[in-house]
Amino acid sequence: MIKTDIESRKEVSLLVNSFYEKVRAHDTLGPIFNGIVHDWPTHLERLTDFWEMVILNTGPGAGKFNPVKVHRDVDQETDQQIQQAHFGNWLELWFTTLDQHFQGPNTNFAKEHARRMAHILFFRIMEGRG
Repeated sequence: MIKTDIESRKEVSLLVNSFYEKVRAHDTLGPIFNGIVHDWPTHLERLTDFWEMVILNTGPGAGKFNPVKVHRDVDQETDQQIQQAHFGNWLELWFTTLDQHFQGPNTNFAKEHARRMAHILFFRIMEGRG
């Protein structure tokens, strides 16, 4: 299979849908996500908006998202069970999915942005616990 870079919403959608298929089936992450997300089609569309904005700097996502608040809310809804290992699992699946389908500068940027985002979100969650 010839891999191309992420260049349009079509590729972002493939990434998001393939990735969250893995997340939903994951032993550790699946119960968290499946317990919180009740409308997967809408959730996947919003995540596609978010990642299109991040990776391609296009789409309807600008100014629409507050990842810190969302992740702090999830931590509260799961009785503060979110741990650093969850972010490691998430990154592993994200990188695996990217490597499975894509290669190129936007793909590399998607990896680096996710790595930074996971780090920041984990620390903001811990900060939110007081």
